[in-house]
Amino acid sequence: MRALVIEDEPAVAGFVGKGLREASFVVELADNGIDGCRLALTNDYDVVVLDLMLPGKDGFKVLHDLRRGEKQTPVICLTARDSVDDRVKGLDLGADDYLAKPFSFAELLARIRALLRRGRAMVGNPIVVSDLTIDILARDVRRGGTRIDLSANEYRLLEYLARNAGCVLSRTMILEHVWDMNQDPMTNVIDVHVNRLRKKIDARFDPPLIHTVRGVGYVLRSAES
Repeated sequence: MRALVIEDEPAVAGFVGKGLREASFVVELADNGIDGCRLALTNDYDVVVLDLMLPGKDGFKVLHDLRRGEKQTPVICLTARDSVDDRVKGLDLGADDYLAKPFSFAELLARIRALLRRGRAMVGNPIVVSDLTIDILARDVRRGGTRIDLSANEYRLLEYLARNAGCVLSRTMILEHVWDMNQDPMTNVIDVHVNRLRKKIDARFDPPLIHTVRGVGYVLRSAES
């Protein structure tokens, strides 16, 4: 899952970003409303964490522009101002939830999960491909009923492949959606993680689900696909 955090306070942005990464989100950060709005309008995210007091363009204007641009990504607003008027304004502009600073990360994560449960991002949960089942909310992966333990990177890779089952994904696409860093698409980091994932997902089971498309990338598909 991908999250965009639009927050100008470095300590808060770092705190939220670190926690979301540990919860297996791929995280992008923006420290002002102009860059944050551009990212939210041009990319697909599962959730946006939006501070309301931002330089360049405040959170209310960002929220207005997102909804006017027909972006229905779930948005949870953060603010140090805990007035009823601010909450009402944010909700009227299309915010899905509201959290006043200071807050605990556990509460923020619980609210994000609640948004995802009732939002479009969780349609189709669990994801099922052949005898492989991925419960996104519980981060529970099973094949043939056997539970499979994955690292955070392995899980993100598998979830992305499964969300796009049957579609060939290039290395560039995988880097963009699974690793929140700028890496050379020619790096072997993807191949290394795919090989590790295959040992856990395919080695003990039949038929194999992860397939290589030479010169292009990878695809997750069942034998019947």
